Amino acid sequence: MMKLSSTSDYGIRALVDLAQHDDGAPIPSAEIAERQGIPGSLAGQVLGRLRAAGFISSARGAQGGHQLALPPEEIRLDRVVEALEGPLTLADCLERGAQNGRASERCTGAAAQVRLWDDVRAAILDTLAERTIADLAAESALIGSPTGGRYHI
Repeated sequence: MMKLSSTSDYGIRALVDLAQHDDGAPIPSAEIAERQGIPGSLAGQVLGRLRAAGFISSARGAQGGHQLALPPEEIRLDRVVEALEGPLTLADCLERGAQNGRASERCTGAAAQVRLWDDVRAAILDTLAERTIADLAAESALIGSPTGGRYHI
């Protein structure tokens, strides 16, 4: 089973929440975490990584919180996942080979499999690149989830 970490799931949920509740004022971490079911201990970490990647801006203090730093239609999911997870890799030899533009020696006997995993990786990245936070926010609103709920990529 291939699975992205909860960091990507929580990060995308937080960005969708910020898009759906944008009224011009910063939104406190606790509100985002509560609405989206993000454990409080992880909310700060995820929001910090989103801030470092330039997707959100944050303000401290009594009126502090978080806001999108970019319009939601400019925040592509492939960029979010890469910022939170690093480069997407499906096989160890592809990751090592990406550094020099070819598969590593561990994969040389499995050229067909290398191509397969590279094609799967490209398809995943293409799907993520075609979707934005605005798309997910709109889809969540159509589904009618009161919390922004789950989304489908």
